[in-house]
Order: sequence, then C-alpha cells, then structure tokens
Amino acid sequence: MARAPVFPALLCLAVLALAGGADARKMVGVYELKRGDFSVKMTNWGATIMSILVPDSKGNLADVVLGMDTLAEYVNDTSYFGPLNGRVAQRMARGRFVLDGKVYHTYINDGKNAIHGGKRGFSKVIWTVKEYVAGGDSPYITMYYRSFDGEQGFPGDLDVYATYQLTGPYELSIRTNATALNKATPVNFLQHVYLNLGGEGSGDILGHTLQLSASRYTPLDVEMLPSSGRVDPVAGTSYDFRTPTPIGARIRQVMGGKVYGYDINYVIDGEGMRKVAAVRDGKSGRALELWANQPAMQLYTGNFLNHTKGKGGKLYEQYGGFCLETQAYPDAVNHPEFPSVTVRPGQVYKHDMRFTFSF
Repeated sequence: MARAPVFPALLCLAVLALAGGADARKMVGVYELKRGDFSVKMTNWGATIMSILVPDSKGNLADVVLGMDTLAEYVNDTSYFGPLNGRVAQRMARGRFVLDGKVYHTYINDGKNAIHGGKRGFSKVIWTVKEYVAGGDSPYITMYYRSFDGEQGFPGDLDVYATYQLTGPYELSIRTNATALNKATPVNFLQHVYLNLGGEGSGDILGHTLQLSASRYTPLDVEMLPSSGRVDPVAGTSYDFRTPTPIGARIRQVMGGKVYGYDINYVIDGEGMRKVAAVRDGKSGRALELWANQPAMQLYTGNFLNHTKGKGGKLYEQYGGFCLETQAYPDAVNHPEFPSVTVRPGQVYKHDMRFTFSF
C-alpha cells in the first residue's frame, strides 16, 4: 500500500520548539488511524493518544480515552493525558543516579524527585512523523525523536522510534525502541493513556472489574518511591487482583501518595510478550486485554483528577479513568536489586504493548 505523506494531518499547528539550544519551527498535527468503526487519534506532540473510538455491546460508539479538545491544551497539560513518557519514566529518587562511577543529576519536577523524564521529557517534545498510513487493513503511524546528550540531565544521544498500529479488529499495538548512540544511559518508557470503558466523562471506573497477571508488587513510601527495595506478594493485601475484582472494592484501603487510590507498581508474572491485565465494564459491555513485554506495570486510578477540564466541556473527577502503565521497575537506576534499565551504545531497548478491545 502506498504511504500517505505526512502533511495531510487533520489539523496542524505551528509551535516554537527548542531543540539542541536552537529555535526551530516545527509542525504539530493530529493523525487518525481507522479500521471500520474502530479509530484512534494521535498527535506527534509527545507521541500522545488523543482518542480511541470503540463500540459497546449495543453498537454505540464512544471515546474511551480521557483528554482535551485542542492541541494547545495538550501542550500545556500537567496530567499526562495520553503521552509516551521517557527518557526514564516514573519517579527517580532525588533526580540522581550513578552510572559507571559517574553521578548524574536530572531535572527535579516532583517535589524532591524527578518524574517521567523531567520537565521536558518525551511527553513535552515534538516527534517527527516518519511514516503514516491512515487506512487499510493495518493503518499505522511511526514517529521519531532524537534525545540529545545532556537532555534533562541524561547521558548520551538516543534514537527513539514509536509505532502505533491497528493490527487487528479493535486492536492497537504500540512498538517502541531506543538505541543508545554513544554513551550508556538508563531508559524506561511508559504509555500514560487514561481509559474509561464506559466512555470518557461517563463517571468513575470503580465498577470496572480488573484482573492482573501479577502475584507480587513493590511497596512504595510516602514519596511514591520503592525505597525499601522490597518485592512483596499481593496475597492477603488490597493489591491482589489475580482474580477479577471491581477496582473500587478495596480502594479505600490503599493510599496512592496522600489520597486514597491505586498508584502502585506490580511485577508481572512470566517473561516476554504476555497478558498483563484484563478490564471489563459491565454497563457498556466493553472489555480490554493488555499484553506487553515489560517486567512491571503501574496501576493508577486517576486519584488526583479533581474538576479537571476534559473534552467537550466535561469535568473529570477523582477515579474518572485508569492507567495501565507497563514499564521497568520504578527508580531501578538506584536499586541494583531490580532488573537493570541501562542501555549501552549499540544496544536497543524494546517496549511493546497490545491493547485489544471487545464488547
């Protein structure tokens, strides 16, 4: 199939970007992938998922992704609605790490710590659209970003690619890879899409049933860091979702920071590409299976949504969406007992995800 050129994006906006210290005019666009009545909208600002349109059990279409109406709102977003986070996603204690005997200091943007790659992580940059095929049997978009040596304090140049593709009926696959070019560097990406299978803005997700392929988790301290380095069994705790359980069944028994809710890292059973999670909304009949090849996953239940402006004038409230963030162990750069996230020159980091919807 012929590849569509980049410029027919549905909407383009010129923004001023800082790249390598030099000002450059770049284009931010909205790109739609469509297969039948299943569609996904993306923007190359932060490699962000803006919407996923899926039918319910009665054939009614709804957007199941929380987000905003305009590109300008995504540029100014502080809730991480839908982007690909990196170079090192999740929290990093005091924004520092030691690699090969050298101490590195990254941008502090979460109290005393760093989160999601710093103030200008991968969610806050313009990605270059390399390929875009809007329709057909397997529509896809491939985006590229060159992260430069010293960006947000991280060492070495890093070539990053992210491909979003409709690989089957109601199936979205995300394939990311990163190659370290000249220095060893930590790498950990995560996709921060907020989902509500009842439709964005339809209420809370506490009645959604959730099942996780996770028999262990990493306890977090009040700063949301795995400071103890422990990996504990979920058995007998409020974190146990090994059997389908409503998200809200025990949510008042757990704290995600200083509020009730889940914001916790699970260690996913097994290795390679495997089933991570299954979620179902009984009211709409929509269900989701997530498969991934990462060792861990952060469950976040929208604890800090609070009259947050959403799409079409809607306000998102606490527990209005959930995130299933496949990832490496959080703060692994400061925990040698965790699997390493170091990528050395010539090595390639790969993170694959597959979201399969049904109804």
